[in-house]
Amino acid sequence: MSHALSGNGALRMSSKTDIETEARRLAGDSRVTDYDFWRSLKNLNNEIFALSARKAPIPLEMIRWRAIIKQARLKRGWSV
Repeated sequence: MSHALSGNGALRMSSKTDIETEARRLAGDSRVTDYDFWRSLKNLNNEIFALSARKAPIPLEMIRWRAIIKQARLKRGWSV
């Protein structure tokens, strides 16, 4: 995952507004390529699937980042 997508460990998003704000920030960041979005989303989906298949808990932060990346891609005009 690129540095811009890895986020800040201290950053905690707790609301839809925070997710939308972060998605808007990432969508406007020229350092993050469309490939970065695609690869990060694919990696997250694969990890979530693997956890689910093992019946392991899925960290909420993974769900949040998946929502952020999906929204950022949409803001750039890509489908999810």
